[in-house]
Amino acid sequence: MFSCWLSRLCRGLSTPTGRVTHLIQGSLSRRLMLSSQRRIPELSSFVARTNTCGELRSSHLGQEVTLCGWIQYRRQNIFLVLRDFHGLVQVVIPQDESAASVKKILCEAPMESVVQVSGTVISRPPGQENPKMPTGEIEIKVKSAQLLNACKKLPFEIKDFVKKTEALRLQYRYLDLRSFQMQYNLRLRSRMVMKMREYLCNLHGFVDIETPTLFKRTPGGAKEFVIPSREPGKFYCLPQSPQQFKQLLMVGGLDRYFQVARCYRDEGSRPDRQPEFTQIVDISDVFRNTKVGFLQDALSKPQGTVKAICISEGAKYLKRKDIESLRKLAADHFNQEVLPVFPKANRNWNSPVAKSIMEEQRSELIRLMEIQEDGVVLLTAGEHRKACSVLGKLRLECADLLEARGLVLRDPALFSFLWVVDFPLFLPKEENPGELESAHHPFTAPHPNDIHLLHTEPKQVRSQHYDLVLNGNEIGGGSIRIHDAELQRYILATLLKEDVKLLSHLLQALDFGAPPHGGIALGLDRLICLVTGAPSIRDVIAFPKSFRGHDLMSNAPDSLPPEELKPYHIQVSWPADSEAEKSSLNQPYHPES
Repeated sequence: MFSCWLSRLCRGLSTPTGRVTHLIQGSLSRRLMLSSQRRIPELSSFVARTNTCGELRSSHLGQEVTLCGWIQYRRQNIFLVLRDFHGLVQVVIPQDESAASVKKILCEAPMESVVQVSGTVISRPPGQENPKMPTGEIEIKVKSAQLLNACKKLPFEIKDFVKKTEALRLQYRYLDLRSFQMQYNLRLRSRMVMKMREYLCNLHGFVDIETPTLFKRTPGGAKEFVIPSREPGKFYCLPQSPQQFKQLLMVGGLDRYFQVARCYRDEGSRPDRQPEFTQIVDISDVFRNTKVGFLQDALSKPQGTVKAICISEGAKYLKRKDIESLRKLAADHFNQEVLPVFPKANRNWNSPVAKSIMEEQRSELIRLMEIQEDGVVLLTAGEHRKACSVLGKLRLECADLLEARGLVLRDPALFSFLWVVDFPLFLPKEENPGELESAHHPFTAPHPNDIHLLHTEPKQVRSQHYDLVLNGNEIGGGSIRIHDAELQRYILATLLKEDVKLLSHLLQALDFGAPPHGGIALGLDRLICLVTGAPSIRDVIAFPKSFRGHDLMSNAPDSLPPEELKPYHIQVSWPADSEAEKSSLNQPYHPES
């Protein structure tokens, strides 16, 4: 359980072990002791406030304080609630004539303006305490106020319950970050990363090493962002992962290395990477003699299969528009036809093809899939991997739809982990099934029991690749890597048909006593998304990109004038029509001849 691991991690932080750790701690403590002998002022002269808005309690009664914050809301020009990142505090606006200037500032300042107030901490009148606020027993009797910065009319209210489109939130991200939910998500992320560093470094002797951002093209894997250099025709690539550097650090003897790394991939959403689920049932044998055309066509191909999932109570809770949206999702993102079948439900939604299936295989389908009343079957046919991927995605979509209708299917407080192993080492290329590509990456080691198949049946070779799944979501993946240069060269050149010159530095390193090694990379954004319950990883990243990879706040990517491109020896090939020119920000650069 994740929570148990985290609690063990926290308990163990105070007891660092290992000789290297003690040496580091000893050196650090001596530096801290020396620095503590110097006089350090308790408060910076640039800080105006004496306290934060969320820390004042009854123990502070009678104290003179200065607070700074945003105006959260105002009530009848008598009370004002001030907010900073620590919390909220109620401020009493003075009503007497002698404080007219203070009242004017606090009553006329727009919501979300930044103000500074000075006054006395007093008790709230009996019966007016607010037990829901940590500062609910006190309030501030203001003596002076200063408007630090007035706020213009907001594009949306800074309140979590006010619905905003994601595009608007990304366009004004600096405002969206003020919300309590975003503050909570990002602060929890910071604490989790700190705990990870303490756990790995202090308890297990790992070394935190930052690897380069500018690198060279890596064969296989995701598409990479290309960065021009000032040398004609030469380009950097942003690393899609620090994979090669991990291995080189192992060769260099840093056998316990980690980093919180930026990974760059120039590609859109990859729906085909959805995990496969055991509730995807193979029903190919039921339809071996079917007369339905698209099922016959699928089963006639080598990797063809018919698969289905059953949505319990789907006929009761799913509407016709839901079924159509699921079919559209499968067609748009997977190019797969999905057929809904209602074997036992009293519905007339069955298409002619579904009615034909009902007549031929209804009883066998009900028996094999254990279909109950109101169950809906989503059936698809095609290549094995695509069929599994589309049904895996539809299963999650159906769960979201059913939970939106009031069903409780997933316990948000439960963390269920799963290891997935025995992946194939290679997969047929989609564009050319006669050639192979790496299922994980070209540096993954083959399973030791299958190495003999590399020369005869490479498609049958399993890999030493493993994925970690949390609550049905892949949060990490890794592998044991190839440490033998000859084996790596054979896989790259002979099986994958890659240019080994691109990896000459790695192959050379493997020849100099590289130890057996492996690793794992956790998707930090996705992990924190699951822990916080956020609907999207964009809700746990301070400044995320849109689905298309655009920054809606700054309008990046942006065009550059020709004079700024000239030092990089590149020019832009603009499309002929004006509409295409508008989208030319994503067009590739071409080196000058």
